[in-house]
Amino acid sequence: MTRRFPRSGAALTLSAALLAAGGLATALPAAAAGPAHKAPATPHVRGGETQPIYSRADALTQTVNIETTADSDHDGVRDRVQMRIMRPKETAAGLKVPTILEASPYWAGIKDVPNHSVDIDSARALAKQSSKRAVADYFPGIYDNYFLPRGYAVANLDSIGTGGSTGCPTSGDRSEQAGAKAAVDWLNGRAKGWAPDGTPVTADWSTGNVGMIGQSYNGTLPNMAAATGVKGLKAIVPIAGISSWYDYYRANGGVVAPGGYQGEDLDVLAKAVLTRQNPEVCTKVIDGIEAAQDRETGDYGKVWAQRDYVGQARNVHAAVMVVHGLNDWNVKVKNSAQWWNALKQAGVPRKLWLSQGNHSTPFRWRVEEWLRQIHHWFDRYLYDIRNGIEREPRVDIERAPGQWETAADWPVPGTSKVAVSLNAGPAGQPGTLGLRPRHGAPQTLVDAGRTRTADQLLVNEDQADPNRLAFLTPPLTRPLRLDGIPAASVRASLDGRSPYLTALLVDYGTDTRPTGTRDTTAEQVCFGQSVPGDPGCTTRQVLHTETAPYKIITRGWLDARNRHGAARSEPLRAGKQYSLRWDLEPTDYVVKPGHRLGVIVLSTDYDYTLRYPAGTKVSLVPGTSKVWLPVGPGGSTALR
Repeated sequence: MTRRFPRSGAALTLSAALLAAGGLATALPAAAAGPAHKAPATPHVRGGETQPIYSRADALTQTVNIETTADSDHDGVRDRVQMRIMRPKETAAGLKVPTILEASPYWAGIKDVPNHSVDIDSARALAKQSSKRAVADYFPGIYDNYFLPRGYAVANLDSIGTGGSTGCPTSGDRSEQAGAKAAVDWLNGRAKGWAPDGTPVTADWSTGNVGMIGQSYNGTLPNMAAATGVKGLKAIVPIAGISSWYDYYRANGGVVAPGGYQGEDLDVLAKAVLTRQNPEVCTKVIDGIEAAQDRETGDYGKVWAQRDYVGQARNVHAAVMVVHGLNDWNVKVKNSAQWWNALKQAGVPRKLWLSQGNHSTPFRWRVEEWLRQIHHWFDRYLYDIRNGIEREPRVDIERAPGQWETAADWPVPGTSKVAVSLNAGPAGQPGTLGLRPRHGAPQTLVDAGRTRTADQLLVNEDQADPNRLAFLTPPLTRPLRLDGIPAASVRASLDGRSPYLTALLVDYGTDTRPTGTRDTTAEQVCFGQSVPGDPGCTTRQVLHTETAPYKIITRGWLDARNRHGAARSEPLRAGKQYSLRWDLEPTDYVVKPGHRLGVIVLSTDYDYTLRYPAGTKVSLVPGTSKVWLPVGPGGSTALR
């Protein structure tokens, strides 16, 4: 079945190619173009949106090398970033257009780089789990096909140290910010640029208004650029973007992996994307990153402060449409949640999409609405078209596959933090969850170390297990919505080598749930301009579901040596009780009536934390220990 998108008469293709580097991945659609025709010298607006009147097939292209303010390779010369631009041919005759920019370290592919070992006392290095990728096409996305006909230039930028750029990749620090900012500056006449032959070139066709969009690392670079406060950057759409690299590679003082990439770190990622000419000049720079990142304690220090944009949200002038998958364990949801909250405090115009996907864009399973919203977002802020997008509900949440609802804000107004006690059961373990604390003898587990995964440790919840503690509600009589950031607050002692504590929130109850991955349907959706060899259609996808007896709702980790804050490690005294508190990853999840909510406490989380030898003894004081749940309006009655 082929379906035509109703607001555009030509077609556009999205490829399923996925570029990944160090766990950061970006969906890069394949390019297309459209029929040549005579178009007016100004964009045409109908129904509050720009119309596809320009020809993708006749578009002009150019390459420019832009001077930044950074010298990341310390060669005494300012870094240059290479940008490739496609724009309507009418710009050669005086038409001025805004630009939609996708910056990336991936356009020239990535390298295979071994990850660090996470098994303490082992010299084994992990094989990098992403394979070498083919070099990306210069304009592989949907943006040239969809937005260029509507009166936009589109551009792809090589981040520093990658592709045609100079400098060294630095995994998110100020130099990399300067590279993204420089592109916006050049489009506004504030930075120098040269054609490949060395001829100075200016963006005399540019209105100076710029939008940025991208997924993962490509979604992080818009956050980075916006955090500089650069003038002219009017709107961004960060999809699964990082707001603090500490919260990508660390958590609460612990060395924690992005999902699927155990042992990766700042240095590994920098090596993977180092595709510039003469890469050997970056050896000392990357060695310096490796020396500074500290894989022993996970303390927050200067190397992480340089890669933290949350505190810079007050500088942001661009309207921000934040997009994240609730099942994303690569760039975890915290990165978007804390960015969203910081933007709110700064008074930045903003919008939020939370899907049931994993590390991916919702484009292919909500094609029409996705394009409508990003189209109106860029039209509103780059062309100043009063289309009302800012007055629509601020939040879109996918409650179940294909079932979306809207809200005025997130967490949903009326959400409150509810303290739920971890109580001992009649036989000790498993324990219970309740609004009233019940004290009892300490509950004890022995860390399984590198021998058992979290999934193996949470099954058989009604039975005692020496390697975990379980606390369960009775079957719920009403739905329970968890909407925000849960936290664990426990009184516990540790005796052994592992300093880690892990808490899992688990929905126990057989059900069919989305996994975050996607299935391809037979339906073809065509909605933009095409070129010969590119039919201009994408295959619609639906979220994959599985029937299972449980689902991990969210999880969180603490290095107990950082009990007073992520910036400072303090020794643990064996057997001494400490008050320990840590946040879990944000979530938006409904536990259905008849299901039970479970809290599982363990030490090592095999797929995320460093793995110490088994044997650490953890003793938790019941009653005093609790979890703080962000409960949606009226939901606390489900816990009585």
